[in-house]
Amino acid sequence: MSKINNIAKNVNDDKIQALRDAFGHRAMWLYYLLDEVKKTGCENWKDIGYKATFRCGCFHGEHFKTLINGTTLKDFETEFAEPNGNGRKIFEMEEILKTDNEYYLDFHYCPLVEAWQKLGCTDEEIEVLCDIAMNGDRGIASVFNDFEFTLGKTIAQGHNCCEIRFNKKK
Repeated sequence: MSKINNIAKNVNDDKIQALRDAFGHRAMWLYYLLDEVKKTGCENWKDIGYKATFRCGCFHGEHFKTLINGTTLKDFETEFAEPNGNGRKIFEMEEILKTDNEYYLDFHYCPLVEAWQKLGCTDEEIEVLCDIAMNGDRGIASVFNDFEFTLGKTIAQGHNCCEIRFNKKK
């Protein structure tokens, strides 16, 4: 039996569900691409996944930099998790802390995890896929010289949320 508890609470919004489906589709692409690489006998398939998602995150981070006015984490929040944006609803985000130096979110639902569950992935596979996918967020943060990203507990590990933490570098 799976240790993962990943149940969406907001299920009555068709637009949000369509966006969740798009995230799930992305998760399936990641799984199938890495699975095909693994089938070729490539032993470093995880490294390939980490590098690719990090590069993708860097691309998005560079774009975010052009949209953000300011250098604080409050400024960063305007693009990463728009206060009234769809991302907050898709991932059922809870803002834990927002200062100039810290920005903490808890995600209470993950459409990527749901997609991997639908594919029949084991909990262990989902945990690895999740960490690879989160390398995109590590990539986003890496292009901001003043910020660092930390991933705490995750839904994929069997916790009730994903702890997303951005801190100003000291």
